[in-house]
Amino acid sequence: MILLPSWWVLPVLLALVLLVDVALSVKPVGFIRDCLHSVHFPENWWWVLLVVKTLAAIGLIAGIWIPGVAFAANSGVVGYFICAAVAHLRAKATGAAFWLNCVGMLVLSCAILALSFR
Repeated sequence: MILLPSWWVLPVLLALVLLVDVALSVKPVGFIRDCLHSVHFPENWWWVLLVVKTLAAIGLIAGIWIPGVAFAANSGVVGYFICAAVAHLRAKATGAAFWLNCVGMLVLSCAILALSFR
């Protein structure tokens, strides 16, 4: 198994996407707020999502130099979006936000994991 990304650009791209997500979630824009409400995620726990995504972004960037860290962070992002997809399915919240945001991020994180660590 390769513990360093074969091309550093992909993990950095995912880290940047996550950081944009964090920036949009500090004071959640409409589509993020609607998404979290649709899966009945309690508002007093929204801050945890910011911490998790920020730590994932830090891990993706640190993992360019520290073996195994980017792989672990990328795997965690995949797991996060699998859980998000399950939450959407359980809440029957499968509108456009589910397909564009949740499934889109799941596909992106899976693709980056597959392409970066082979």
